[in-house]
Amino acid sequence: MGTDDKARNTAENWQGKAKEAAGSATGDRDLEAEGKTDQSTSKLKQAGENVKDAFKS
Repeated sequence: MGTDDKARNTAENWQGKAKEAAGSATGDRDLEAEGKTDQSTSKLKQAGENVKDAFKS
């Protein structure tokens, strides 16, 4: 929990965006879908961190 987890989630989100863009540019639907999945996963993790923070304060 904390800043490290939030930074990892943000990095994972950006990696997902990059994969999605690369897949879109090259016509690779699998890579594009993988990027979207990575983004969704990181957003879910970030939401969990936000819930932890809300209960902490």
